[in-house]
Amino acid sequence: MVEDRRDKILLKALELYMVEGYANVSITDLQAALDMGRGTLYYYFKDKDELFQEVVDTFLIKPKQRALERVRETGRIPDMIDAMLYYLNQLQEFYNQVENKNINTSNVVTVMYTAYSRFPELYKKARRLYEYELSLWIQAIKNSMHNGDIRGNVPIETTARMFLHIKDGWDPGRSGAPMNFDIFPEQYNYLYDLIKK
Repeated sequence: MVEDRRDKILLKALELYMVEGYANVSITDLQAALDMGRGTLYYYFKDKDELFQEVVDTFLIKPKQRALERVRETGRIPDMIDAMLYYLNQLQEFYNQVENKNINTSNVVTVMYTAYSRFPELYKKARRLYEYELSLWIQAIKNSMHNGDIRGNVPIETTARMFLHIKDGWDPGRSGAPMNFDIFPEQYNYLYDLIKK
C-alpha cells in the first residue's frame, strides 16, 4: 500500500497520466486530485518533467530491474518465467492501488512512448533493460537445452524473442483491451510446453 506522501503523489500521477496522458495533466490537476498544496508537490518534485520521469522509472523500469536481478547466470526457462511473473505481479499491485480502473493496454503503451520519446535517458535505460532481458532469455534457453529440458533444435534467439514479447501484450493493436494479468502464466507455460522434450 501507499505509505508516504511521495508514494501517494507518484501513484496518483501514474493514474492521471494513464487516463489523461502526460500532456493533459498539469501540476494543478494533480494538486486537485490529491487535495494537496502546490508547495508540497514542489517539495518532492521540481517540475512536471521530473515527476513524470520518476513515475515511469518507479512503475515501469525499476520493477523490471528487480525482476531481472533475480535470475542467475545458470538460470533456466522456468527461472526466467518466475522472474517475469514477479515483474508482472509488481505491475498488478500498482494497478490494484489506483482508483480509476478504466486504464487499459493502450494507456500503458502511450505513457511508455511518451516517456521514451521525450526523455532520451529513460529510453536508454529501458533499451539496456530490453537487451539485458533478451540476453537472459537466450542464456536460459541454452541452459535448458544443455540440461535436456527442451529440444536441441529450438531456434534460440527467435524463441528468446517470443518469450520476451509475451508480456508486451500491451500494444496499440490491442487498443482499449482491459488490463488482464491472468493471461501471462498460461502464455509463458504454453510456449515452454511447445519446446519441451
